[in-house]
Amino acid sequence: MKMWNFKPSVLFFASLFLLFSCKSSDEKGKEQPLIKDGKSIVETGELAAVNSKAFLLQRYGRYWWEMRIIGILDHGTIVQAGDSIIQLDPSDINKFIIDRESRLETELATLEKMYVNHANSLSDYESRIKSEEASFELKKLELESSRFESERYRKIKELEFKQAEITRAKEKRKMELAKIINANALKRQEINVRQIRTEIENAYAIIPQLTIRTPISGVFQIAQNRRTGALLKVGDNIYPGNSMANVPELKHMKVNTYINETDFLKIKTGQKVIVRLDALPKVTFAGEVAYIGKLCHLKDNKSRQKVFDVEVNILDYDERLKPGMTVSCEYVPE
Repeated sequence: MKMWNFKPSVLFFASLFLLFSCKSSDEKGKEQPLIKDGKSIVETGELAAVNSKAFLLQRYGRYWWEMRIIGILDHGTIVQAGDSIIQLDPSDINKFIIDRESRLETELATLEKMYVNHANSLSDYESRIKSEEASFELKKLELESSRFESERYRKIKELEFKQAEITRAKEKRKMELAKIINANALKRQEINVRQIRTEIENAYAIIPQLTIRTPISGVFQIAQNRRTGALLKVGDNIYPGNSMANVPELKHMKVNTYINETDFLKIKTGQKVIVRLDALPKVTFAGEVAYIGKLCHLKDNKSRQKVFDVEVNILDYDERLKPGMTVSCEYVPE
């Protein structure tokens, strides 16, 4: 009889032991909030790409103040490095090239004509100088042979000799000035031809640049049209400095968040952080503090709470992490 009374007692206490053991095991399996100084340090934030490439319309030369979009990828398209994302209209540049090439032909013909005219001009001056040299030598001989003539006759020959000397010097001076004038005129024309050739070469170099390619992989995000507020589309005109698109790289993500001024001294760079997506609160991602702001500021215009900016780097790549998603950051105590 004692044995039969003992067995139910043993079974009762064994059942209680198993019940508390299971309850303790269940509590260990749950994600417990990390506590620091009796309070969990958890702040919200927004995902962003660590590396992001912004595409602004650059100034293509001094002749084009606006460009027209004739091709653009769909918003949100996943792109790889080297993919073309935007195509700008090359029509105006092609027209400019045709105009400049036609003008170049005209200027080259003018330059060739100037070479011929200047060569003929110098040849004429050389002929006149030779003629004046011959006249000078003749007057010199006449002056030498007049030394036995009358004084009046010698005076006339001296004047004729001086006049021939002056005329010869004048023709030589004219030739030197003509050389300088012709050289300057040729130089101006050659510079003009070089400028046109440079403009043509630069225009040809611009055409490949009108196909905008992304240097990094990521997700393609179209910028807004400043006039309409809608996303840019085919047919829109854009101006230098306007934003066309943005490609954030998805492999390296960060969280733009903040820390309350009262908790500022409780964190430091390199500190571990548990990141949770609001869309997937049960899934955690490892992160660490990469940057802590130096200035304290109001959290927003409607709040009197003061915070410091914080950047948290996500340590592992996960395709579920997308820019703009809302997350919570729980700072792990050390």
